[in-house]
Amino acid sequence: MESHLTVLLPLAAVWLAAGWLADGLPRLDHARALRRRTGWVLALTLAGLGLTAAVLVAGLSSAGATAADRAAAGLGLAAAPALVVAASTVRRMRRLRAGAGALASAPGTPAPYGLRAAAGHPLVGLPVQVTGLTILPAVVTASSPGLPFGPGATGAAITVGVLGVAAIGVRHALRHSRLVERATPARPASPRAASPLHV
Repeated sequence: MESHLTVLLPLAAVWLAAGWLADGLPRLDHARALRRRTGWVLALTLAGLGLTAAVLVAGLSSAGATAADRAAAGLGLAAAPALVVAASTVRRMRRLRAGAGALASAPGTPAPYGLRAAAGHPLVGLPVQVTGLTILPAVVTASSPGLPFGPGATGAAITVGVLGVAAIGVRHALRHSRLVERATPARPASPRAASPLHV
């Protein structure tokens, strides 16, 4: 096993686990379960950010073709979504956990649709999932260094990756819109609109 693969595998596992758990947040209909799951996602996300930063710093500070250098080079794609996670997703998860904690005093307290809509916001799950997915090419390359990756294979992989990320983003946006619609109270009809029309 390549030495930098031992660095990339746990990193990919942490990010993919966080993305998988974050994807299920809007489906939780009890506040206590939502608070507990958000805590897990937040812990895994912070661990992923810490490990990613440590690998990148180690790769930048070392000279030569060390394992840290090769692992840091493989994280070039993951740096941008990880920055989005650090700038936006962590803050949203903390707010979500605090909101669920305010309602989690009783075990059976339902999670309101507004809270579930916040859990389904695209900036909660999507950046975490994209970060995990962008580490996978580095893992594949490190585990199979003898595979011939030509320009055609690289272009096809990039196209498939972009289409996959777009599909995940559309799914998150549609689910968030559906939950927001359920959270919005129906407006009562005005008396003028309800009254019969007089000529």
